[in-house]
Amino acid sequence: MVQNWKQVGPNRYRETFGRYFEDFTPGDIYEHRPGKTITEYDNHLFTLMTMNTHPMHFDAEYAKASEFGRNLVVSPYTLALLIGMSVTDTSQKAIANLGMDDVRFTAPVFAGDTIYGESEVVEKRESKSRPGQGIVTIITRGFNQDKVMICTFRRNMLIPARGHAVEDKVGTY
Repeated sequence: MVQNWKQVGPNRYRETFGRYFEDFTPGDIYEHRPGKTITEYDNHLFTLMTMNTHPMHFDAEYAKASEFGRNLVVSPYTLALLIGMSVTDTSQKAIANLGMDDVRFTAPVFAGDTIYGESEVVEKRESKSRPGQGIVTIITRGFNQDKVMICTFRRNMLIPARGHAVEDKVGTY
């Protein structure tokens, strides 16, 4: 069990997040909560911020003529949302995200869908070149409210060992 607070003074505690390298065990699955119900505004804003001009994401009349019959949520938003949902459990203490691969969008996502995520630890090893740090590999899966998998991806993160994180070195964090 990961402690989610530390004592920072007499009768004073600070909430903490994330895991140290030692806290990860291959085979463990972390369910990320709360979920997020995607709105049409979320989809339009992310589409416009990223300059994605495909009308499937913001032109309802265009989308009506498609096989889906309505606008699709832009896939990079789905990916970003799942990464964000996983931070507290997996990468809150990360030094760096080292890479991501095997990204798959396995079912369409629409405004009104509620997305939930989970991450499975698939591998970990101590860094050969960075003492006090290790590489953790996870597979994150996203599901909609009907438990349909909508996205999956693999991510590698550089995680500090206990006593080597930024908050372990900075007294005011």
